[in-house]
Amino acid sequence: MGKINYLLVDMSILPDVYTRVIKAKGYLQSGEASNASQAAKMAGISRSAYYKYKDKIFEYSEQGDDARTINAKLRDNAGVLSSVMNELYMAGANILAMNQSIPVNDIADVSITVSFSDKEVINDGLEEKIKNISGVISAEMV
Repeated sequence: MGKINYLLVDMSILPDVYTRVIKAKGYLQSGEASNASQAAKMAGISRSAYYKYKDKIFEYSEQGDDARTINAKLRDNAGVLSSVMNELYMAGANILAMNQSIPVNDIADVSITVSFSDKEVINDGLEEKIKNISGVISAEMV
């Protein structure tokens, strides 16, 4: 199989069927449609059109472009991770992913990937606020 090539194209120049496939996929993902037939019908396309394009058409999201990851070492005490998450909530962060290791010697490594609607929050001392939480041994935003 050859190299896969992608194009970033303004949707306004594409045939309507492509945008309708994206809508159908959204109906399935959100649970508004319980199966592909229902999703295709809701989007106004045939089931065969949906199946023809579903694995080839994806909606571009800029959300990942501005994602930041916070790598932290936390004490294995009740409420420490919850306090970190609360600080992120107060900063308006959208949690994209979170991974925590099993604590070793009462210290857990935590990686939290977030995006912000307000980019200024990143420069607003968020990293320092997280470092100042009781139980946070270290934190770095990358």
